[in-house]
Amino acid sequence: MKFVKKETVVLIDESYKRYFVNTEGKTDKIRGVGVFDPKILIGLEFGKQVEIGSKKFWVLRPSVLDKLIGLKRKAQIILPKDIAHIILYCSIQSGYNVLEAGVGSGSLTTALASIVAPSGKVVSYDIREDFIEHAMKNLKTTDLDKYVKILEKDVTKGISEKNIDAIILDIPNPWDAVGHAYKSLKVGGYLCCYSPLVSQLEQTVNEMRKHSFIEIKTFENIQREMIVGERGTRPCFNMLGHTGYLTFARKVLL
Repeated sequence: MKFVKKETVVLIDESYKRYFVNTEGKTDKIRGVGVFDPKILIGLEFGKQVEIGSKKFWVLRPSVLDKLIGLKRKAQIILPKDIAHIILYCSIQSGYNVLEAGVGSGSLTTALASIVAPSGKVVSYDIREDFIEHAMKNLKTTDLDKYVKILEKDVTKGISEKNIDAIILDIPNPWDAVGHAYKSLKVGGYLCCYSPLVSQLEQTVNEMRKHSFIEIKTFENIQREMIVGERGTRPCFNMLGHTGYLTFARKVLL
């Protein structure tokens, strides 16, 4: 059995809303939870329900998905269905050094940091200071900020880091950074570009073909939940349709 210590935990209510709490924090009011001393959680068994005020919450150690769902949004985020594809097709593992451009609210950053920890590093470029500040607040909430360095920098002007395992571009004009990405990737490293429009992915692929990239492929992920009821099972009426196109490529030598 594992018990809560001095750490960040997630409280999940009966409607499955998530609230992150640091058990070393002071008595405070948490919107959706109420006023309480987080130290009362220390010593509780993970998975048990605790009553706070008039509501009940399950106490759990945060999963990567918990961190993504509980993210406070300021900009449009890359969703879990696409993030999972990025991690697999870029072969990202613990200890890897990864660079992303376009941090937004930090959803992809959160997932990447969770994967590369504890010995890897995520470097993020963004040109907007407000996005950087917001993303860092989200990362600090989930104790992942120590694995991330965010720079106010335009990736289309160049990449300082070298020998990178994977680069992910979530910017309007990724083709302007493809050449820089090729120079900074290690041999065998992966480049991924996330683009909402077909015209963007076409221009990106055309630029990739000018460099020594192989396995250039583009995917679109569609996700549909199944509703399992007592009288039968049916597809959910709401579907996660188009979000963006994921274009992947792998660096080789000339």
